Amino acid sequence: MARSNTPYGLEIIQSCVACPVREHGLFCNLSPAAVEEMNGMRQSSVYPPGATLFVQGQPARGLYVLCSGRVKLAASSRAGRTLIVRVAEPGEVLGLSAVVANGHYEVSAETLEPTQVNFLPRTDFLRFLQKYGDVSVRVAQHLSMELRRAYQQVARIALAPTAKAKLAALLLDWASRDSQPGTGGARFQLRLTQEEVGELIGASRETINRLFIEFGRKGLVRKKGSTVTLPDPKKLEALFA
Repeated sequence: MARSNTPYGLEIIQSCVACPVREHGLFCNLSPAAVEEMNGMRQSSVYPPGATLFVQGQPARGLYVLCSGRVKLAASSRAGRTLIVRVAEPGEVLGLSAVVANGHYEVSAETLEPTQVNFLPRTDFLRFLQKYGDVSVRVAQHLSMELRRAYQQVARIALAPTAKAKLAALLLDWASRDSQPGTGGARFQLRLTQEEVGELIGASRETINRLFIEFGRKGLVRKKGSTVTLPDPKKLEALFA
């Protein structure tokens, strides 16, 4: 058996070899020999929502492969301001740049839902990296992906003229990546609070609440519980065109 159940209702992936996200995860889709060796050095753990995996500024002792669940990556200033950099999805690797650079974690990582994570100690991973050339290629691809996402985040915050445009761009981005099939436009699950949405685009919770009300009144967004529907995404696109 490759999976088992936990008190969180989460199916545990017990083997990297039989992992169902191997075809989707950028870092997991390696050669059979590399996957077998990584499976032998991993330390697998399951966390409830709200658990901290690592903290910004902490020495990077290893990297984390996200098997299931979602993780919020956030940076904080000394003044206490917080900016959510992004939400990591299953198959992603967390802390890779800090591990390769032998530095400190650039952000803090907190689980948003029941999550399974494989931890790879830094020393073991660097030895593994030297042994397998295909892993080195994956590392370069993942670091490039992280850089591209950082550019997108900076562009969303710095170039959008208003908080309204920033929120519209964010909702469209989520819809494009996480939209559920069905009629009536794009639909996805919003797993962040309004305060956390604000931290993603540099706005206050009050501003996000006001904008959701405004978008709803104009028919741009329908929100029922955690389900968000964009009846006509092109109308949202017009806000930041």
